[in-house]
Amino acid sequence: MSQETSISIRNLYKIFGPDPQDALARVRGGMGKTQLLDEHRHVLGLQDINVEMQSGEITVIMGLSGSGKSTLIRHVNRLIEPTAGEIIVDGEDVLAYGEDRLRQMRRKQMSMVFQHFALLPHRSVLDNAGMAQAVQGVKRETYERDADRWLDRVGLGGQGHQYPHQLSGGMQQRVGIARALTSNAPIMLMDEAFSALDPLIRTDMQNLLLELQQELHKTIVFISHDLDEALKLADHLVILKDGAVVQQGEPQEILLHPNDPYIVDFISDINRARVLRVRSVMTAQTTLAADLAGDVGPNDTLESVLSVSGGDPTKSYRVMADGAQLGVLDMQHLMRALVPTGASDDGIRSKAS
Repeated sequence: MSQETSISIRNLYKIFGPDPQDALARVRGGMGKTQLLDEHRHVLGLQDINVEMQSGEITVIMGLSGSGKSTLIRHVNRLIEPTAGEIIVDGEDVLAYGEDRLRQMRRKQMSMVFQHFALLPHRSVLDNAGMAQAVQGVKRETYERDADRWLDRVGLGGQGHQYPHQLSGGMQQRVGIARALTSNAPIMLMDEAFSALDPLIRTDMQNLLLELQQELHKTIVFISHDLDEALKLADHLVILKDGAVVQQGEPQEILLHPNDPYIVDFISDINRARVLRVRSVMTAQTTLAADLAGDVGPNDTLESVLSVSGGDPTKSYRVMADGAQLGVLDMQHLMRALVPTGASDDGIRSKAS
């Protein structure tokens, strides 16, 4: 994947209340969220957020209710104005934009998929899907062609004449995704886009998103409160608590090396065998290994390897990709990876300091 930074959020603060600058000084002086609310009646929404979002990757922002994740995503397109900090999109300072440039960014650079679909009930599915281009002044015959193509791509071919109330929730969200894709914007903001859906439909939508991403390589910022969903979708995972980043990084690394007791609690109920991949547990080794039980792929789940091995702890496997050996997976290492780990000593010390 590309490692060019698309969105850079630096030292971002958001404080809600009548005098946010005075409250900001207190926060920077060490005052916490609870004390700020109790003594000064201000709400600390975001505290010193620093996140780099890479072009062509899915960055998942997750946390429990009230953690600040939806507040954060609304700063990216300036639906919410920050108290302090920087927001850089494709090398430009979004906070310096005037109304016209900001409107242009929202129309052409970014699209947004909402939790509750946000479709216009009096417009057809086709018109909803083509709305972004229509607002830009694109001719109807052009945006209808593009909307039809993306409706077909998300599994709604032939449904353009329908109206939102005639569709199921999952189908309505597919319209929302088609609308975002029809806009041709390189950045997609998805605010808990699948959380209102039934579990099976939600899984289908996650798979659809990953399938589309393999083809389109959009820069996607995805908000979720569901860790299983985050681990499935994220190239880069950012975990928030009380408006601050607790840990961020590659999801597999966070799962194997949590740096805070909060993260340990968060991941304690995860089915590690279903989530962890061979590449995260193998020993790197390019020298061809002999007398092994067979070959596995770097992105195979540990669950799949357990099934193949029959749970035999004495076996080892070559890890192969495109005909080349990447490493060796020892079943004893695999078994150890399935045991939940505590927070690292360094992480706990840094949290306490």
